Amino acid sequence: MSGAASEPDGATPLDPDEREGLRFRHVTTRGELNELEQANVQNGLLWLARRRKGDVLSERFMRELHRRMFGDVWRWAGAFRQTEKNIGIDPLHIAVELRKLLDDARYWATNGTYAPLEAAARFHHRLVAIHLFANGNGRHARIATDLYLEEYFDHPPVDWAAGHDLLHTNGRRDAYIAALRAADAGEYSALLEFVGM
Repeated sequence: MSGAASEPDGATPLDPDEREGLRFRHVTTRGELNELEQANVQNGLLWLARRRKGDVLSERFMRELHRRMFGDVWRWAGAFRQTEKNIGIDPLHIAVELRKLLDDARYWATNGTYAPLEAAARFHHRLVAIHLFANGNGRHARIATDLYLEEYFDHPPVDWAAGHDLLHTNGRRDAYIAALRAADAGEYSALLEFVGM
């Protein structure tokens, strides 16, 4: 796939080995890839609607959610990334840091540590910061966060896009990326505002 130069700010570039995992050889642009991935994400949402309830705060669920969202497009969907990226922790630490996050998120909900939207914002930020997969982390983290809100707080989902497309450069995406970067530095106010607090 070509067209890497047209990736929006905040997108994770793929290395050549990861690109080899693409199931469709005819894809040559980021736009074509986005269309395929979006169709796969819709199938993943259908799977979510039919699934038996289980704990969304488990490594198994996080991996299966990604596989359902992207497995028709990428052979490595659902597998933790093996390479360094422009964002995210060392790949060797992904499983441990994910376990810490899932335990923290469960604790926050059980003990009322944060209001639902703040717990969701913190969960989302850390999931994106860990950067579990080679691609699709933002979309995966937004859906996982909405499931966390629903199943642990009985709270409606966040209106992430607010009528915009977060896959393309626009004011809403810029605000989202800026809020995540501010949270990287420990400042959560922009992210809290973004999720509706």
